[in-house]
Amino acid sequence: MIDEAALRVDLAAAFRLAARFGWAESVGNHFSASLSADGRRFVMNRKWRHFSTIRASDLQLLDADDPQVMARDDAPDASAWCIHGTAHARVPAARVILHAHPIAATTLTTLADPRLLPIDQNTARFFGRHVIDPECGGIADQPEEGARIATLLAKAPTLIMANHGVTCVGETVAEAFENLYFLEKAAETLIRAYATGQPLRVMSDAVAAHTAQGWDAYRGMAFAHFEHWKSVLDAEDPTYRE
Repeated sequence: MIDEAALRVDLAAAFRLAARFGWAESVGNHFSASLSADGRRFVMNRKWRHFSTIRASDLQLLDADDPQVMARDDAPDASAWCIHGTAHARVPAARVILHAHPIAATTLTTLADPRLLPIDQNTARFFGRHVIDPECGGIADQPEEGARIATLLAKAPTLIMANHGVTCVGETVAEAFENLYFLEKAAETLIRAYATGQPLRVMSDAVAAHTAQGWDAYRGMAFAHFEHWKSVLDAEDPTYRE
């Protein structure tokens, strides 16, 4: 049984933290979390609300099977419905979906070679565990684009979207957030390494795969890290819980 109240609080915290870390994109981008086992009922931020103001009660309850959702006065953002509505419907395992345009990871998506090369432990974390979308169709607001993105998300929990941004998924808000957190750190390290103009020391596939597998034992870090930042929010501005 999913605790909707607790899930709303965690997702609201993720929004506040994303704003704190500079990952917000004006009043765009969206985070969502499913409330049903099939993923089709989910909560998501409403259209054009800044991440820094979102509260648990602000999150909109949506149904991927609702054919009238975009005709309502409170319809979600078209791009959000395209990506999140389709992904939740087609990939039930993607319980939490975080789509954002953080600067380092987005910079990586603009390169002709956007691979997240394993040059340190954080970049190696994603070895064999991310997928690159080589296509960019502009604003993702068409059903076929949503279906294509969902197909890619079914292959890996981290999606690097050419000329666009990134999408990270997880079983919980804490795990999806940790995925996004380390993806941005990894991208920043790689971009800075490229900026030196020096040859990269890239791990062998064997070492990179071993390192990625080694991260599995540290799954608990995600929960401890997320709880730490929630405690910071609680001390400074606990309104995200409302």
